[in-house]
Parts: sequence; C-alpha cells; structure tokens
Amino acid sequence: MAEPGDLPPTDDHDDDLIGFATPASLQGRLRVEPEPEPEPEPEPEPEPEQDLFEDEPLPPEPTPVEAGSVFAPSREFSTRRRRRDEGAAIPGGGLGLYAVYALILFAVPTMGVSAAIGLFAVTGRPGPEDDLSASHFIYQRRTLWAAAVAAVAGVILLAAPFALGVPILFGLAIWMVLRGARGVWTLKSGREIADPRGWWI
Repeated sequence: MAEPGDLPPTDDHDDDLIGFATPASLQGRLRVEPEPEPEPEPEPEPEPEQDLFEDEPLPPEPTPVEAGSVFAPSREFSTRRRRRDEGAAIPGGGLGLYAVYALILFAVPTMGVSAAIGLFAVTGRPGPEDDLSASHFIYQRRTLWAAAVAAVAGVILLAAPFALGVPILFGLAIWMVLRGARGVWTLKSGREIADPRGWWI
C-alpha cells in the first residue's frame, strides 16, 4: 500500500490551497505573500481661491425711516405718489350693478335662487340717474323679469305632453348666462347697453 510520503516530490502540489496538505508540501515550500500595494500619494491642498468681488465696495445699507408710531405709515411712504392709476368710478354705484350681474350669472347653479334675490333688488326702487348706469339697470330688470316669467311657464309645461318645459328651461339658462356675461363685459368697458329694452342678447 502506498504511503503519503511515497509520492515523488513535485512543485505543483496545490493541495494546501484547497484544504489538503501533503508531507512534501509541508516540508520545503515557502509561502509567498503578495507585495503590499504602495500607498497613494496625498493630493496637494488646493490653493485658496481669490474672491472675485474682493475689490468691489459693498452697496450702502438703507437707512431706516422713522415713523410716528408702529401703526402710522412713515413720512416717505405717505408722500410717495401712487404708481397705478385709479379706474374711473362708475357713476350711480357700479358695485351694485356688478352685484346684480353676479346674481344673474349664478342663477343657473343656484336653480334660480340668486335670480329671485336679484329680482327683489331691482324691483320697487328708482334707477340711477346717469345714462350709463340707467341703461344697465333697465337691462338687468328686464332680464330678471323675463327670466321669472319664462321659468314659471317652463315649470308649468313640465307636466305637458312631450315635456315642453325642458327645452324652455334649458334655453332660459343659456339666455341668462349670455345676457349676464354681455352686461358685465359692457359695464367693465365703461359703455352703455345699446338697447336696454330689447329682449335679445
């Protein structure tokens, strides 16, 4: 029977690399350790950058303006001229005209509730005296009264054959939105309604 030492000595024993060791590999082979890698040279420190704005002088700090109290504006603010031009005020109270137009435009989403409020707002009171506001006031009043009559007729005709009230109410909704939008556009432009007593848009 062959003994482990009976093998002829060779230099190609790799048994110790995979976990086996023969007597020949233990006797004469020296382990060669790998050479250590050279350490990397340290990078040179970057030179400090020069400030590009070093020579430029800093802008002067604004001096605070004293006010009489915390709530009072400063003298500089009070004397400053306003940059935006104030729009020409609509005679006869333009805010009320815009409010009634808003009630007309919101008549469709509110199922006529805002139109009823607008009808009460324009009924039973005299209109403005100037021509521009008077034309819009007449236009609004005729729009709301015609819408009230058409809405009552449309609701009554819902029970009629072929549901004739549906197209009447649908046409009324479109007519009111278009008249309200036209009135707002004309009022914002500062123009009178050309035919305030007319029934068309």
